[in-house]
Amino acid sequence: MRQRLEYAPVWLIVKAVGVLPRPLAQAVGISLAWVVYLLHARLRRVGMRNLAMALPEKSRRERARILRGVFTSLGRQLAEVCLFPRYTRENVNQVVVYDGFENFERAFARGKGVLYLTAHLGGWELSAFTHSLHGHWMHVVMRPMDNIYLDVLIRRYRTLHGNTTVDKDNFVRGLLAAMKAGEVVGILMDTNMTPPQGVFVDFFGVPACTASGLARIALRTDAAVVPTFTIWDSVLRKYRLRFDPAVKLVRTGNDEDDVVTNTALFTKIIEEYVRRYPAQWLWVHRRWKTRPEGEAGLY
Repeated sequence: MRQRLEYAPVWLIVKAVGVLPRPLAQAVGISLAWVVYLLHARLRRVGMRNLAMALPEKSRRERARILRGVFTSLGRQLAEVCLFPRYTRENVNQVVVYDGFENFERAFARGKGVLYLTAHLGGWELSAFTHSLHGHWMHVVMRPMDNIYLDVLIRRYRTLHGNTTVDKDNFVRGLLAAMKAGEVVGILMDTNMTPPQGVFVDFFGVPACTASGLARIALRTDAAVVPTFTIWDSVLRKYRLRFDPAVKLVRTGNDEDDVVTNTALFTKIIEEYVRRYPAQWLWVHRRWKTRPEGEAGLY
């Protein structure tokens, strides 16, 4: 019963925002995100702590401005997710445009599968959704949400046009099967992990326990790893779904060392994008929560 009560406001918000004209939906989404920003002191503390560790060269005022931008970005994405049922292949280019699509085509043509290297940056929920609208469905790796009703809603929206979800509990088996079939899998690999699923690599110069599964699968299957990010472009007033050229994997013959080296390489790519678009990354996540043995916590 408690979960039903928790779910009801979310369902009502999604439905209410989903019937609004897009500009008004964005305004409402951003307003709701700002309410969360104002009321949720813990998120503000985590965000400012992360920014102080990652961007020490910036002043506190600059970090605060970045953090406020994060909530604007989240609110904008919330609005777009609410509008998902209204988007079609014919009208989605009013919201998201391709950038570097030839890099995806080249990687997919190899026939060994494609692993999207991506992060909680910009409009990440629009990436797989938009790609599926253009006929390029994929598997999306996701952790079940704590609220089972919200989990059902998110899964439904993510799979409206052919995408499927892969639970993190079935991560390896699902990815191996997908790569064998030459399919596409999207992986958000910028969240805190714990050993043995995660290995420590630098992220903004601070060791961060990072998912190693993408590197393990890529090395094992020779699948193409394509950095893919959906960035809000303030000039276009649209999102750009950017595909970079496939990453050249490091192979020395030492499997475990190669896993760590390539995980560090992937993380560096994410860091470079976050540095370019700092107000679009999820700074309120406790990315550096897991610490190397014997090291004090950072939060």
